[in-house]
Amino acid sequence: MAITLYNQNTPRIRGVLFDMDGLVLDTEKLYTRFWMEACRFYGFPMTRDQALKMRAANARLSEENLRSFFGPTVDYKKCRAKRIELMDAFIEENGVETKPGIFELLDALDTKGIPAAITSSAPKERIEKHLASVNLKHRFAAICSGHEVPHGKPAPDIYLHGAASLGLPPESCLALEDAPTGILAAHRAGCVTVMVPDLDQPDERTQKLLHARADSLLDVIKLL
Repeated sequence: MAITLYNQNTPRIRGVLFDMDGLVLDTEKLYTRFWMEACRFYGFPMTRDQALKMRAANARLSEENLRSFFGPTVDYKKCRAKRIELMDAFIEENGVETKPGIFELLDALDTKGIPAAITSSAPKERIEKHLASVNLKHRFAAICSGHEVPHGKPAPDIYLHGAASLGLPPESCLALEDAPTGILAAHRAGCVTVMVPDLDQPDERTQKLLHARADSLLDVIKLL
């Protein structure tokens, strides 16, 4: 395990903002799987690389991505509804898993008196249900959903909302993300950006937006 610093001057961290899928919960692999299955159900052979581009994006960008893959005849709303149906059924039967290090990192934050918030694109009801199922809901001072702000990721709204929910300026908040779209949103908000890669590593463009890259959530403790 390791952490790579792209900026050696780490400011004092007063709050931590957590993405959920692929960072707190090991669910990005499910989004990837069921986007592919949903699109194939309607005759559109989505690849893994295409499914990865659907991560954390707002509805407008997701629809644009889908049309760029398959042309104007693809029905984004139908494909998304099928993805939700398939994924919800899987989770109902199998539950969700946490990512390694989340409990240890939250324990470290508690010890240091640093509050944490969830800043996820998912609906709030789904966030709360999934976190409660793994005994994590009560560990966060605030739960912020992308459905509560005017613009989803990669716009900065959710991270500005998350920092405000903790009563902190964004520049004093560490933003933890696993996907480039989320990193861009956190960077635009002025947060200290740290990527904990899940399904792929940051490309050169994303690296330029990072304060650090951590192999796991355990490594993030070293920044506090």
